[in-house]
Amino acid sequence: MVGGMTTLAVRQLVCRREGKAILDRIDIAFAEGQLTAIVGPNGAGKTTLLRHLVGLEVPEAGTIELNGQSLAALPSAVRAGRIAYLPQAASVYWPLTGHDLVALGRLPHGADLSRPLKATDQEAVTRALERVDGVALADRAIDTLSQGERARLMLARTLATEAAILLADEPVASLDPAYALQAMDVLRAEAARGVTVIVVLHDLGLAARFAHRILVLANAGIAADGPPAEALDAGVIDVAYGVGFRHVEVDGVMQPVAWERR
Repeated sequence: MVGGMTTLAVRQLVCRREGKAILDRIDIAFAEGQLTAIVGPNGAGKTTLLRHLVGLEVPEAGTIELNGQSLAALPSAVRAGRIAYLPQAASVYWPLTGHDLVALGRLPHGADLSRPLKATDQEAVTRALERVDGVALADRAIDTLSQGERARLMLARTLATEAAILLADEPVASLDPAYALQAMDVLRAEAARGVTVIVVLHDLGLAARFAHRILVLANAGIAADGPPAEALDAGVIDVAYGVGFRHVEVDGVMQPVAWERR
C-alpha cells in the first residue's frame, strides 16, 4: 500500500480560452485507492482539467490542493515525486532505449541516468517493465518501436515513479484491445494498492468496466459524478454527447453503445 493519506482537491476552478469558459467553477475531490475516469465530448475540458491537476496550467480562478496545500505553492520537484503524469500522445525526442525511457520515471527520486541506477531505482524500472510486458523492449531503441509499444513504455515510465497520485490522459488510445485491457488492469491494480488514479478515456465501455467513479464533463461543468451505472445513465450521456445511446449488460456491467446521432 502507498504510505500516508493523500488527497487531491479542486476548489472553484475556472479556466477560459479566448473568453470562452472551458471549466467553470469546478469542485471535485479525489480519493486514494480509487480509479476515477474522466469522460466527455471533445472540447469538454478533460485534458485541461488533468493539466491543472498536475500543475502545468494555472487556473484563472480557484485552487488545486494537495493534502490541503496549494499545488502551485509546492516546488516542482516535490510535485513530480507525488504526482506521476502520462500526457496524451506523449512523444520522445531523444535516442533512448526502452529501459532508459522507463528510467526517466525515477528522476523525481534523484536517479542519475548518466550512471548505473541504484538498486531501488532499477527494481522500480524492472517492475514497471514487467507490468506492461515491456521487458523484451528494454534494449530496443525507441525509434524502432511501434506507436503502441512506445505507449506501453510511457505507461511503464509513469508507473516507475511510484507516486501517490497517477494521472493518465488517454493511455489506451494507441493500444490494441489486448494491451488496452492490460493497461486498465494495471491502473486498477494501482488503485487497489492505494494510489489515486485519474484517467481520461474516450472509451465509455472501458470506463464502465474498470472505473470506480466516473466524471462526465460537458458544457464547462460536471454533468455527472458517481459510480459507472449512475454517471453513464442514458439520460446523462445522451445530453452530454448529443448521441442516442443503448445499454447492453455484459457480465453484470452496463456497456453504453453509441447508437444514433441527434
